[in-house]
Order: sequence, then C-alpha cells, then structure tokens
Amino acid sequence: MAESMDEEMYDATCPLQEDLTCPVCKGIFQDPVLLPCTHSFCRQCLEKSLQLNRTCPVCRKPCDGSQPIANRALSDACESFLKENRRPQYRPVPADHCNLHHRALQLYCVKDEEPVCVDCVPQHCSHQLLPIERGVPLCQEELLVKAQILEKKVDLYKKMKQKFSNTVQYIKDQAGQAEKQIKAEFERLRQALITEECLRLRALAVEEEHKISVMENLIAVTAHDITSLTEMVDSLKKEMSKEDVNFLRNFQNLKRTARWTSDDPELPADSLLNMGKHVGSLSFNIWKSMQQHVKHNPVVLNPNTASPWLSLNADLTSMKESTERQMLPDNPERFDPCVFVLGTEGFTTGKHRWDIIVGDNPKWMVGVCKESVSRKKKFTVSTDRGVWSIGLSKGVYSAMTPKRTALAVEQRPERIRVKLNMDKGEVSFWDGETAKHLCTLTNKFNERIYPLFGPGLSSTPMVLCPAKVAVHTS
Repeated sequence: MAESMDEEMYDATCPLQEDLTCPVCKGIFQDPVLLPCTHSFCRQCLEKSLQLNRTCPVCRKPCDGSQPIANRALSDACESFLKENRRPQYRPVPADHCNLHHRALQLYCVKDEEPVCVDCVPQHCSHQLLPIERGVPLCQEELLVKAQILEKKVDLYKKMKQKFSNTVQYIKDQAGQAEKQIKAEFERLRQALITEECLRLRALAVEEEHKISVMENLIAVTAHDITSLTEMVDSLKKEMSKEDVNFLRNFQNLKRTARWTSDDPELPADSLLNMGKHVGSLSFNIWKSMQQHVKHNPVVLNPNTASPWLSLNADLTSMKESTERQMLPDNPERFDPCVFVLGTEGFTTGKHRWDIIVGDNPKWMVGVCKESVSRKKKFTVSTDRGVWSIGLSKGVYSAMTPKRTALAVEQRPERIRVKLNMDKGEVSFWDGETAKHLCTLTNKFNERIYPLFGPGLSSTPMVLCPAKVAVHTS
C-alpha cells in the first residue's frame, strides 16, 4: 500500500519536475536565467552553450547579445521543490524515448542524422524528417557503403602485408647472395695473396741459397789457401834452421818459392741479402702487384631499380632481357613498366666517365637522368622529362630530344662512352673505339644525376667496361 502511494506521489510530481528541469543538463535548474525567447536554462549551461552556438538551445532563435535575465521566481520554485522532494530528480528515460521531452522517438532527421520525437519537430522545421522505419534503411545503406570501403581496405592491407613478407624474404635472399659473393671474392684475393707470399718467400730462399753458396765457396777456397800457406811457412822454417853453405846457396830459390801470388781473400760486394727488395715497402709492393687481380668499374648497376624484365649478372656490370618477368618487390625505386636500370651512385658535382659495350643490340638507350624521374608509369624519354640520352631504334641513332635529333654515325659503334660534367651542365657521348664525338646535351642540373641504361628486350647483354687501375705515388 505504501509503495502504491509513493508511486502515485512520484507520478503527481513528474509534470512539476519536468517544468523545473534544465533542457541542457537534464537536472533541476541551478541559478536559472531567462532568454528573450522565454526559455530558461542554468546560467552555467547557457554560457557553455553560447560559446558553441549563439542561438537558443531549445528553439534555436538567435540571441541578440543582451545579457540573460535572472529568473528568480523559477529559482525559488526549484529550491522549494528540492527541499520537499527527496526522491530522484527524474525517472530514467527509456532508450527509445527523447531525453528532452520523454516521448517516443518516431521520426529521423536527415540533416542532423538523429532520431527525434514529435515535440522536437519545431526545432527541425526546415529539415527533412522521415519515419523511423524509413530512416533505418537509409542509415544502413550509408553504413553498408562505408563497410564495403573498409572491406576493400582490409583486402589491400592483407595484400600489402603479403608484399612486406615477400620483401623480407627477398632481403634475406639478397643478403645470402651478397654474403656468398663477398666470401668468394675474399677467398680469391686470399689465394692471390697466398700465391704472392709463396713467390716472395721463394725469391728470398733462392737469394739466400745463392748468397750462402757463394760464401761457402769462398770459405773452401780460403781454407785451401790457408793449408798451402801453412805448408809454405813450415817449409821455410825448416830450411831456415840450416846454417851451412847449402842454406846460403839455396837462399834465392827459397825466396822465390816464398812468394804468394794469389789475392788476399775479402768479402765481395753484394754478398748480403737485398733486404730492401724483400721487405722494403712490403705492403705497398704487395698492393701494387695485386692490381692484376683487381678490376674497377666507374659505374655499377643498382639492382633495386632494375625492371622485372631485366636480368643482371652477379657483379652488377651487365644487363640483358629476362626470359620471363621476375618476381621482385615493387619498391618505389624500381622501374616498371619501363625497361630501365640506374647506376648505383648518383652525382652532384665533378667530372665522370664510363663506357658501355652495346655490341650488335638492335635497340638500346644510354645516358643520364635526374633522381626524380618517373619510375611507375610509361613516359617518353626526352630531355624535357629529365633524361639526357642517345639511343638506337629501327636502325637510326638519335639524341633523345623532344623532336628526336638524328645523329650522323659513319660506322656502327659497339662501345659508347659517356662523359658527364656536372659543373658545366654537360653530358657528351662518344664512340668508345674511335673516340669520335657523337653529341653533347646541356642542362643546368639542379638535383642528383644517375647513369641510366635501357638495353631493350634483347638477349645480347650490354656490358659496363672496367677502367684501368693505376697506382700513383708522390
């Protein structure tokens, strides 16, 4: 019975409580103020709301900038209500009811994208309102589009994850190949050093044996002379012991036999080892003799830029067509679909030169390009695209200018020489065999420049020539 009476009292006070509730914070008014549109709010709630939007939070009429009036009558009513009513300030609003009007949400505002009740309609008078049953599929359709976009992103991310995994494996393969080549090269140089060591030790042993043999021969000759001289001295002393006439008669003969006509022994010149030859500047002489085992290429290829349709050799000095498209990472540096490859080192200053054997390739292109040249789409090779080059196509030699400048070539060059002068902004092309000038292209290079090679789809390799290695001292 008591519970029934409490419930009736609570229901009786609900309309009053709603009248004393701030439409912003949903609590009993605290220090209420009145706007010109006659709507009241807590002072603090109104100040916060006006910071975001200079309109009434309920009817959305613009505020004229005048200070809101303190609603003392409403404030007194709220204080009285709170003193006399100890029950909760308001019932929990069901999820499908409006928080402001406590009525069922039956409409959907398309502009504000939120459900509203019938009492909220004046606040959305210029908006498109739909029944809830029509608003749900509208939102579902929009979210479906977003879900499809996200699903495509998931597929893209899965593919990229697989690409990243493939790249990790490719990096491991690269490291394995490089390690194998490094070990092989060091073993080759180690064997060359061992051979050089054996040759130098053999030369030392031969000289040692020869010098010792000479000295041992001198020792034997000197020992024989000592014996002869000793015998001569003994003979003279024996004859000197005689004191008769016969000694005197034999004196002149004894003087003649006491003569020693052989030269006195002495240490010959160049009897010692030539230490300067064997150990003088030893490391430098070893390094100099290693020149025949070392080659230097002014330019080597960068495999990370090579088209999947190109095959490079192990030491990155030749390129040719691959019989099938290789499975390579699609990294940003790689040319695809253009069949090009860059040199490893780029240049910003100085003079540089390299030779390429093009042989009898029916189609090729060599030159230089700027670092920012397009990598992932086809483009016309030209100076206005950041490529300065010459090439052979359909039997015609051309400088790759926008209108293609034909080159006068008397005989087919099998070796092309490229000279790059960064400081002058020149790149010139020459017949590497006859040293005949083919053409010069000029430009003010304002970024890093790389050697560029396009061997065409040919099984005949284009080869980068090694430079002469010389040791200079000063």
